[in-house]
Amino acid sequence: MKKGLFICCAAFLLSLTACSVGAGGSGQAANQQNALIQIEDFANRKIAFDQVPQNIVALSNGETDIIYALGGELVGRPTSTTPLATKAAEQVEQIGSAHEVDLEKITLLRADVVLGNNPMNTKDVPILEGVGTKVILTSANSINEIEKQIELFGQLLQKEERASELVQEIEKKLKQYETAPGGTKPRALLVYGAPGTYMAALPNSLSGNILELAGGTNIASDYPSLQSYPQYAQLNSERIVEANPQLILIMTHGNPDEVKKGFLKEMQTNPAWSSLEAVKQNKVEVLPSDLFGSNPGTRIMDSLDYLHEKLEGLKQ
Repeated sequence: MKKGLFICCAAFLLSLTACSVGAGGSGQAANQQNALIQIEDFANRKIAFDQVPQNIVALSNGETDIIYALGGELVGRPTSTTPLATKAAEQVEQIGSAHEVDLEKITLLRADVVLGNNPMNTKDVPILEGVGTKVILTSANSINEIEKQIELFGQLLQKEERASELVQEIEKKLKQYETAPGGTKPRALLVYGAPGTYMAALPNSLSGNILELAGGTNIASDYPSLQSYPQYAQLNSERIVEANPQLILIMTHGNPDEVKKGFLKEMQTNPAWSSLEAVKQNKVEVLPSDLFGSNPGTRIMDSLDYLHEKLEGLKQ
């Protein structure tokens, strides 16, 4: 199907949907109340299902991991070079990502529901609903939000008991580090990097949350957030040198070696960076892309273990 024709068809279906809502809104509300599954997503939208959805599409790897961890399956997964934790998911049709949804593929897959990001995919809801697909919007800017995702998808799949078990495992891991011996917390700088672009991760980002719960101190915790990326801040060389991080960790979706090389080159343009303890001790590292930088799903426990081990190594 040609893309232009497809968009026209989608728009036509959307207009029909709008008409039907206007004509039978009260009837639809009654059907929603009587539905088998009634959930509320992170955008406070109420979505109802008469049965457990069979054709599920996920727009990020985190949601993909959670669905399979709950015993479910997908018909569409995000296009990604990041390694997948579940082998079965590797054979699933790739349908773009939360950044760029492939509407045509999702329609051909007859998706019952699309698991998207709030607020990134809010703009995609009308057109997806217009082609007969329901949308659930969630986010993962903290470990707590990942736990809520697990519970929500457990409700969607009618796997509440399994969801509860997964959340309890995460809580057990968090308590393990809460009760760890106190003392000084290693100073770290988390950098989100792509060639030519580098930002500091703030505590309200997932990686920033992991850092604090794994036992580290985020030296950029009070940096002003960027308007377009509120979980990140502009790097401030003067303040970084003053804080003197013991560990600099780089997150990337691109080529890790290329990103690290570019970041080190940028550091060399400012001689003051050479005085940093992290640089002197060769503690500038690229984090695994499947555990950091994006939602790792239930593998958040592996993310905590990985970072905790790095931080503990600085104390020895």
